[in-house]
Amino acid sequence: MLRWARALGDRLVVVLAHDAHNHKPDAVPAAVRLRRMRGLGLADHVAVGAAGSFADSLRRARPDILVLGYDQRLPDPASAAAVRELGIRVVVLPWSPGKEDHHACRHLLY
Repeated sequence: MLRWARALGDRLVVVLAHDAHNHKPDAVPAAVRLRRMRGLGLADHVAVGAAGSFADSLRRARPDILVLGYDQRLPDPASAAAVRELGIRVVVLPWSPGKEDHHACRHLLY
């Protein structure tokens, strides 16, 4: 999925969920996820998102394209407003990107 996201632009920035938003009982801490993601060597920059909101993370990163996994959505109206305000194109990757072509991506307008 990361390779597909990289192909959509010139630079890949990965923003990981902040621990404040990761409430699963078996959640891996952000520091560990950050180290692992950096170790993959696929992204130009990896950071942990803002504790406050996803909209804050978007405003800080200022991406041209926001790539979401097949099961992800913008979490709240403030994030959708930030997408519109910053002119970010949102792309949702298909469930199995290795088996489908890039035309299967859904482009969302917020």
